[in-house]
Amino acid sequence: MPKANEPTDDDDYIDIDDTGPEGLKGADGGYAWEEEYKRSWDVIQEDASGSIQSSVLGISDQRKRKRRLRDTLAVQRGIIRHVMLVIDQSESMSVRDMTPTRIHATLLLLEKFVVEFFDQNPISQLSVVTTKDGLAEKLTEMSSNPTDHIRALRKKTNRDLAGEPSIQNALELSMHALRRVPSHGLREIICVIGSLTTCDPGDIEQTLCALKHAQIRVSMVHLAAEVHVLKRICKETGGEFAVAMDEDDLKDSLFECVPPPAIAQNKGLASMARMGFPSKANCTLVPTPCACHHELTFEGFVCPRCKAKVCSLPTDCDVCGLALVSAPHLARSYHHLFPEVNFREAGKGRACFGCGAEAKVKRDDKARFECPDCKHGFCLACDIFIHETLHNCPGCV
Repeated sequence: MPKANEPTDDDDYIDIDDTGPEGLKGADGGYAWEEEYKRSWDVIQEDASGSIQSSVLGISDQRKRKRRLRDTLAVQRGIIRHVMLVIDQSESMSVRDMTPTRIHATLLLLEKFVVEFFDQNPISQLSVVTTKDGLAEKLTEMSSNPTDHIRALRKKTNRDLAGEPSIQNALELSMHALRRVPSHGLREIICVIGSLTTCDPGDIEQTLCALKHAQIRVSMVHLAAEVHVLKRICKETGGEFAVAMDEDDLKDSLFECVPPPAIAQNKGLASMARMGFPSKANCTLVPTPCACHHELTFEGFVCPRCKAKVCSLPTDCDVCGLALVSAPHLARSYHHLFPEVNFREAGKGRACFGCGAEAKVKRDDKARFECPDCKHGFCLACDIFIHETLHNCPGCV
């Protein structure tokens, strides 16, 4: 007979390895739970003088090199974009894994994102949507004025966080707003989510089918982990899904959505988009009402079709619905169609053509990059400035 407390063949029991911590180590000498985790503190190393500045500069240069390697193919892109920006305002955004909290870091980066978005897409429009307590609320209407969106984002604080988000309600509200925009523009939804759960009233599969039928592109940035259903929504609608590890990763993931995406092959294209170029109205003696805010102002722009006055450009006329833009706005959107080619790395030599600084190639120094057309050399900082701001090579111009 088996002894007391002795397991038999018919009993289920757990075999516990009590050989000590050495049995938990992997082939590389580390513990099993550390094998797939990259310990960033091991990258920082001191130099001969005991300083870590060279290691910090090396990590910064790696981020800059990643930013400079962009897609420079001359493909058809939609320069007229209508974007719904969805922000998670659930209790999970109060977690302090970002400085000081997720919602605070997210709102600060979204302000920079709005400024950069309209700088690179001046004839596009954006609207802000928030979700909490299982509901979705439109914070700002669709417009091309970044001041209105930034003012609304600055009013949001940690006191506004409550409950769980509703991804389905946020997508349904955004989809309902995007159905009324012109068909020649791109329809996009960009979400910043921090919660691993969602409180939805219905079937998310029906919402996904409606998004694909309406040709709405959904991109998401998650602050916690990869969620299968969210990644699947992004994949099937042609968007991007990313998980932000820290504030820098969140900024890189958000700013990846700034350049306009390529137009899908199955999207119906308009042969002509009607636009108006208004003239500037200077009312120095008597103020006149504007059609956008219904306020008396001295300055504005007059619609060439209905002669209504608006405060700023670009926008849509509130009276006749005509898209009002200026020539510089179209010129700033044109560089997305023919982006500047990536510069290639070259050996050490003459000074940078942009800033005049010496750019020698050493182990800890910045490499010099060369334009393939004009053969002029540039440092890494000038290379990024040319591709992200100027969009034209000074040597070629």
